[in-house]
Amino acid sequence: MSKHAYVFPGQGSQFSGMGKNLYENNSSSKDLFEQANDVLGFRISDIMFTGTDEELKQTKVTQPAIFLHSVIAYKTLEKPTPDMVAGHSLGEFSALVINATLSFEDALKLVSIRAQAMQKACELTPSTMAAVLGLDDAKVEEICAAVQDETGEVVVPANYNCPGQLVISGSIKGVELACERLKAAGAKRALMLPVSGAFHSPLMAPAKKELAEAIETTAFNNPTCAVYQNVVAKAVTDPSEIKKNLIDQLTSPVRWTQSVQAMIADGAKEFTEVGPGKVLQGLILKIDKTAKTNGIS
Repeated sequence: MSKHAYVFPGQGSQFSGMGKNLYENNSSSKDLFEQANDVLGFRISDIMFTGTDEELKQTKVTQPAIFLHSVIAYKTLEKPTPDMVAGHSLGEFSALVINATLSFEDALKLVSIRAQAMQKACELTPSTMAAVLGLDDAKVEEICAAVQDETGEVVVPANYNCPGQLVISGSIKGVELACERLKAAGAKRALMLPVSGAFHSPLMAPAKKELAEAIETTAFNNPTCAVYQNVVAKAVTDPSEIKKNLIDQLTSPVRWTQSVQAMIADGAKEFTEVGPGKVLQGLILKIDKTAKTNGIS
């Protein structure tokens, strides 16, 4: 039986004007935006609708903004019935609202805490990320490990986005050294990304501790369908396991390629991306060109 997966984007998909049509054309969407403004203590809706790219790029804004756009857009759909859900990094929080593991308000609070904790961790250590194109995952892993062993600098695979596209993360020096070696090993590109820190690396350990404390005191319910989590790249339905994976996600790689492959192996034929942008649709088609993809924003 063919199954329908709903997937939710992460940081990087934001744009000025995001969610404005939902706010203006749907009263229940407007109510959720206003609830979010109250919970966060500032008018995030104003920044989403009219903010500059620079304002939207602040982690404390970006993460809640993408989460809100995704969840509110989903809630406008006519009785959707996901067979499975997944989210890329931050998008996992959206997925967990959709499958009823987390309430809207609890998830929003966790996203806000996560964003601010990550921002603080970025400020502790100068760090960065780089996109590596056109090299086997195993070769990227091998070169990162060699740089770490030889120099003591942190550099690890962070996002397995699709075959031939892997993002690495670590100290500025570690990432620069790895990029030089990756190019020498035949990478088409090893491109430093305009990010403020080393997401999904051991340098996020301080943020992980802060997020763990918040997650431990939050109610996690039995989900209505499985979530394919970034850390394990397989279906998870046990709330205590979902909690652990959500905490580990901050310092572990996003195994998106492997998660999509697992969903397809478990019967997913159609993928609907809900939220800003079309990034995940593009990645899914690079993972399996026979997949059916569409988007809701």
